[in-house]
Amino acid sequence: MNASAYWNDSRAPRYSLLFALPLFLGYEILTLAVSAGPGGQIRNGADVMLQSAFAELLGRRGPMVFEIGLIVFGLVLVGRDLHRGGRHLSGMVFLGMLVEAALLALLCGLLVGGVTSHLFGAVGMVLGPIDGTPVPVRLMLSLGAGLYEELLFRVILVGAVAWAGRRLLGWSATRSGIVAVVVGALVFSAVHYIGAYGDHLTLYSFVYRTLAGLFFGGLYLVRGFGITAWTHALYDIFVLVA
Repeated sequence: MNASAYWNDSRAPRYSLLFALPLFLGYEILTLAVSAGPGGQIRNGADVMLQSAFAELLGRRGPMVFEIGLIVFGLVLVGRDLHRGGRHLSGMVFLGMLVEAALLALLCGLLVGGVTSHLFGAVGMVLGPIDGTPVPVRLMLSLGAGLYEELLFRVILVGAVAWAGRRLLGWSATRSGIVAVVVGALVFSAVHYIGAYGDHLTLYSFVYRTLAGLFFGGLYLVRGFGITAWTHALYDIFVLVA
């Protein structure tokens, strides 16, 4: 497998979406396990936002429709890509994607933490309100962040802004991509301070999360959903669990 083939294959739906599947399964299994405990039902904020939108449209069946629709839509994309690109899947591509995501997660921590520390003259991770929660909860939220935050803030938001910039405003792909990543990063950071479980707003944490959003947004445009989702999940695991 040469580098060019790996670069293209790892962005293709048959690899990207299947690579993200363990995040979905792990998150849902841990959500059920955590919800059975004394803490009640706990879910990732982006997941709650997406399910709430469907609940507003379709009533109490909305969340179920959302999850089933997400699975079916993903399988359709994988099936179409397999039909076009051949039915063979290489385990080495998946292994390469996992190694790449782990290295990118470490790079994200070094860049985001280093730049924020340089700007503010302070060192520290931004953990938010889940600091002190049990390890299974942190792991569940880490997997959910990788999956649903990337789905909401990168696939939907960054993708929509980039599309609007190109198709409606006539911008170049580069300009629309930059604007989309910046908008996505600012929104991504801001929503962490909204709601009952929102974090206390500080300039340090807002800049920290905005820089992380810039990293993940740029990564999504370059490397696609699967690697970005795993990079985000592993970064959160390194910070919140390890």
